[in-house]
Amino acid sequence: MMLGLIHYRAPGDTTEEFVRWAAGAGFECVELRHTDLMPEGLQEADYASHCKDLKALMDELNLVTSGVSLGNDFVYLADDMIAEQVERTRGIAELTKIMDCRIFRTEGGQPKDSVPEEKYAEAIIKCVRATLPVCEDLDVVLAIDNHGVVSNNYELQLEVFETLDSEYVGSNMDTMNYRWFGYEVDKLPEIYEAIAPWVKHTHMKDGRNARPDYKGAALGEGEIPLDTAVAALKKAGYDGAYCAEYEGSEDGDTGYRKCLDWLKANI
Repeated sequence: MMLGLIHYRAPGDTTEEFVRWAAGAGFECVELRHTDLMPEGLQEADYASHCKDLKALMDELNLVTSGVSLGNDFVYLADDMIAEQVERTRGIAELTKIMDCRIFRTEGGQPKDSVPEEKYAEAIIKCVRATLPVCEDLDVVLAIDNHGVVSNNYELQLEVFETLDSEYVGSNMDTMNYRWFGYEVDKLPEIYEAIAPWVKHTHMKDGRNARPDYKGAALGEGEIPLDTAVAALKKAGYDGAYCAEYEGSEDGDTGYRKCLDWLKANI
């Protein structure tokens, strides 16, 4: 078990500045963005060397990469579009392995005219199934986030997980996003309990209200029953990273330090 944060709204204009801040603040791990491994302006041939340098720096800082945001979209039915997602996964997976990480955090995907809503689950299952050989070859895991308006449907998530039934596919549990999507607070413990056995990675996030009235908050300062999420995860035997995500009104330095204090006190 490690306590971390995601590379979002945290101090640091560059990846190096971010990881140095995270280590100095006392975090043990970070979820990196795919753009941290493939920075804009760097040639593709130089990605591996860049990742080796970043890994060396993080080793020096005693900081672990808990996951990498894949930036994929699995809501496709067309074979050519699915093939693009598979190849994208393979390319980033090779870089992720340099970081000694095997967890990809990805959302299910975005709505699009080519895929009707009633076929979202079918599309995600088809696309992820095509990606599984890459996951198996390179030993990487897809942690599908409850993010956006597709995979925040926890029943759709469960359909995907149960149909694929693979150790290489599971959930990135975001504690706030189900509420953002529209589920009532009282429903959240039931959702956490259902999703927990599939969890591969987490975004511990707090706030209030559903869209469009959502307001982010530091952990413990919103309406989310975080204790029930932690209890469900521990009951399911989850021992991976607990990564804070902060979307409150204070600056990232203040907000993420508050989140770390909550994680230390409650995990």
